[in-house]
Amino acid sequence: MKSYNFYRTDLVDESEEMVRHRTDSEKDTLKTEEGIHFEESRIGRIRLTEVTVNEEGEKKIGKSKGKYITISLPTLTPEDNDGMNEMTSILLEKLNKMLTTVPNVSKRKILFIGLGNRDITPDAVGPLTMDILRNIVPDYYSEGDSEVFVYAPGVTIQTGLETADFVKAMVSEIKPDLLIVIDALAARDSSRLCKTIQLTNTGIHPGSGVGNSRKEVSHKTVGIPVFAIGIPTVVDGPVLIADAINTMFGYIASKISEKDNPSSRLAVTPWLRSEDKDADRSKLEPIFGDWASWPHEDRIQLFEEVLTTQELNTFISPKEIDSWVSMYADTLASSLTEWINEMKNNEHKM
Repeated sequence: MKSYNFYRTDLVDESEEMVRHRTDSEKDTLKTEEGIHFEESRIGRIRLTEVTVNEEGEKKIGKSKGKYITISLPTLTPEDNDGMNEMTSILLEKLNKMLTTVPNVSKRKILFIGLGNRDITPDAVGPLTMDILRNIVPDYYSEGDSEVFVYAPGVTIQTGLETADFVKAMVSEIKPDLLIVIDALAARDSSRLCKTIQLTNTGIHPGSGVGNSRKEVSHKTVGIPVFAIGIPTVVDGPVLIADAINTMFGYIASKISEKDNPSSRLAVTPWLRSEDKDADRSKLEPIFGDWASWPHEDRIQLFEEVLTTQELNTFISPKEIDSWVSMYADTLASSLTEWINEMKNNEHKM
């Protein structure tokens, strides 16, 4: 059976199967691939990817069967509140659609878990979201019981306990009907960092994207539906190196293509120019050899193979990571609060 290497990423649309189908014709092939249903669309500035994996697809690509929704806004910045609100609006719309598989969800007990280490900023989005979201708990607590539970269990190095075992114990004690997990993820493409939200009904494998995979938290392990919301906050070091080299090749190829253009002679400096992604990179081969025409994914694989055994085996986050994490914690908490209130209030009116 054909197998694929997912490298270190938690985003299903960055998996090897998806990466191998980047062109329109290849995407059409993927849409008819047995075991995998793939759809891609745009809503305003947002790119939306929906992937459904069944039992056959699970065997093929090694991802749990279920639904994966990826919401990306490439132009998002930490100050773009409108963009963030657009993303969370779509997130809640898709979450509600997924929850149609959970009967009478508005009457159910809901447990929110924020995974991650609050002492490490790129890993803190889950716990910080819980810090804000827990303000809603008193509204749904009465007579010694509650309809909404919020908790951040920390990570194994802080508690000595496997996160999945901790969550399983809480589920056993609280007996919620639905578990929603929020966690930081690892990306394979640096342009996706903090500009993407992934929603899935398959649960989550804490730490899998950074090569520190722990026990999974899923319906199979805890016995109730598990929905996971993830934000990519780190990228593998070798990926960043490959991205930088790819950008450099784009600039040099563009420069070579422009050298005979009259406009290029008017530039203050020969390097004040924009990258042309369609520039002919075959012209770089006399300078850099065949390596210049390698597919980007092949260069990533080379750096992964060379650097994962060296001291450069590391993960990197954006320099504005504090702002990003704070923004996601605030926005996710406020959006989920609004969602709970609307859902519960509608149920009480019925």
